Amino acid sequence: MSQGFDYDLVIVGAGVGGHGAALHAVSCGLKTAIIEAGQMGGTCVNRGCIPSKALLAASGRVRELRNAHHLKALGINVGSVDFDRGAIATHAENIVSKLRGDLTNSLKRLGVDTIQGWGKVAGPQKIALATDKDEKIITAKDIILAPGSIPWVPPGIEIDGKTVFTSDDALKLEWLPSWVAIVGSGYIGLEFSDIYTALGSEITLIEALPELMPGFDRDIAKIAERILITPRDIETKVGVLAKKVTPGSPVVIELADAKTKEVVEILEVDACLVATGRIPFTQNMGLESVGVETDKRGFIPINDKMAVLSGGEIVPHLWAIGDATGKMMLAHAASAQGVVAVENICGRDRTPDYRSIPAAAFTHPEISFVGMTEAAAKELGQTEGFEVASVKSYFKGNSKAIAEGEAEGLAKVIYRKDTGEVLGVHIIGLHASDLIHEASNAIASRQSIYNLAYLVHAHPTLSEVLDEAYKRAKEGIRG
Repeated sequence: MSQGFDYDLVIVGAGVGGHGAALHAVSCGLKTAIIEAGQMGGTCVNRGCIPSKALLAASGRVRELRNAHHLKALGINVGSVDFDRGAIATHAENIVSKLRGDLTNSLKRLGVDTIQGWGKVAGPQKIALATDKDEKIITAKDIILAPGSIPWVPPGIEIDGKTVFTSDDALKLEWLPSWVAIVGSGYIGLEFSDIYTALGSEITLIEALPELMPGFDRDIAKIAERILITPRDIETKVGVLAKKVTPGSPVVIELADAKTKEVVEILEVDACLVATGRIPFTQNMGLESVGVETDKRGFIPINDKMAVLSGGEIVPHLWAIGDATGKMMLAHAASAQGVVAVENICGRDRTPDYRSIPAAAFTHPEISFVGMTEAAAKELGQTEGFEVASVKSYFKGNSKAIAEGEAEGLAKVIYRKDTGEVLGVHIIGLHASDLIHEASNAIASRQSIYNLAYLVHAHPTLSEVLDEAYKRAKEGIRG
């Protein structure tokens, strides 16, 4: 126990990042408290990863059971398939409650003090804590800020939570609109288009940029459009802004040309989901008390060790992790950052390897990726003086995928020509979110495709899609 302090470590925010930091802090012998103003588990458990996966699981089953052609090919005949919207919503809610309880209990079991209230920095090594009962100052040798993020709603869009809403409200699945406009074609928009179309809604997908799925590797985006969008009740509009969205019945959407900002179309739909990304939840964190300013987007400035910066200089004993830092807005990235922060608090030098942290969209089929896109890798190659190559392998040549009747998809491996170092891997296909971890570990250990090509994969498994890609790369087959 640090002399003269209430705690060795106080963490503000009990999302996945704060939880991961607390568990690691206890394992390192630190007396730890965690402060949460909302629900334990933060965005991921309550309004993100967990409920969305529960809805995707249920809606995905409906899609599978209604795909008579696919089932018939397997020799299966199924009658009419019905579902109970309320029961699906309750399934998601029950999963959230269970995991929230598990998270809370794991902290209590390890002796972490969990405090319900608003915590903010009140000066060096001080936290101002406001609870229902009182306000007080608590002290800690070190403080980790993990306040998370909230959905971003662009100007001109009015939210009512019923007909115009963000993912926070969509996850409650309070009703199934016949026609839903989704603003944004990133992973949130894609996942909800998957859920809604499986349950019978028609979708209009609106993207301000010239191409769908910005941020995804272009080869993956093209095949995703062919598999996840074109065959479904989804129309797409690219290069247009939802300039004004007015709730009601119907919802009225003014679409404007993204370049000229001139209105080009008026849409009237039953509902509008705003899936335009997330922004840091860093207001009223007391950062000014230690001379820290967030950047223009609201992110807390940090260095590679998770130490908070003021004017480029380290603020002693103050750390930040998770969405609020803007590095990678992913739950598991936040948890990894939490471990890194605690390691540095304990005097062990550690930094996160962002390139090896994977991400996934849990559509049907799934999309996953780790490392760089081909465009980003080539840009790095030009800067550092090396050539980049890529290779593809296809699920349609994989025995397990064929046996499952799920042979749509591909794996793409991007690597340095000289050393063979893997720079990025992108997968769309059955269980892509599980397959990506082999590639993540390869990138983390800076493996070369010239070595990976000799590893043995069980047959018949989906992992052979990556095995085939590595072998193609070694033989110089671009496929």
